[in-house]
Amino acid sequence: MKFGVVVFPGSNCDYDCWWAIKKVTGEKVDFIWHKEENIEEFDCIVLPGGFSYGDYLRAGAIARFSPVMRKVKEFAQKGGLVIGICNGFQILLEAGLLPGAMRKNKNLLFICKYTYIKVENNLTPFTKLFKKGEVAKIPIAHFEGNYYVDEKTLSEMKKNNQIIFRYCNKEGKITEDSNPNGSVEAIAGICNKGKNVLGMMPHPERCSEAILGSEDGKLIWESIKISLAKERAERIK
Repeated sequence: MKFGVVVFPGSNCDYDCWWAIKKVTGEKVDFIWHKEENIEEFDCIVLPGGFSYGDYLRAGAIARFSPVMRKVKEFAQKGGLVIGICNGFQILLEAGLLPGAMRKNKNLLFICKYTYIKVENNLTPFTKLFKKGEVAKIPIAHFEGNYYVDEKTLSEMKKNNQIIFRYCNKEGKITEDSNPNGSVEAIAGICNKGKNVLGMMPHPERCSEAILGSEDGKLIWESIKISLAKERAERIK
């Protein structure tokens, strides 16, 4: 299997993702330049964090028009696994691959710190190694991470189990104080109806090794790895 990490002008977590995939999980991974239009060799596409195109207009608003995003959309529509982290999540929203939008943090400040998130759905290719309700320690680093979605769409998302992560405290309780950016219902990560596209504001690549203060993020990469292996085995049958 092979991962592809998209690099936009302004990406700054691309190498972190590459390291987590290559050095921690041991899988093959290559960078994909934003002008690339051939991504057929990859099994999972990663949209990393950073400040694509300087976050001009809105975070992710310009990156959605990059040539590679047309192919990422086609890839996702065919069932390919796509994970967008922080700015990558913002790009997925702008591209219409996930519902909702991002607003500035409620305190209008850039926030960079470890947070706790609760796993709401562990039946996805990205979360199958977690237990439902498990609390993971994963850092955030963003200014526009205040997730918003209208009530009708939110209701549909709940019915489809599309809310994957919520901010919580260490004990797993969802409180106002544990929601760092003001996101609707403390949402930290969501997926599409097909469960093959995940967007999350916390950075799993920054906590995939114990030396970084947590290795909870490794479970996301390993979940993807196992999911791809299972899919491949089923295709061979």
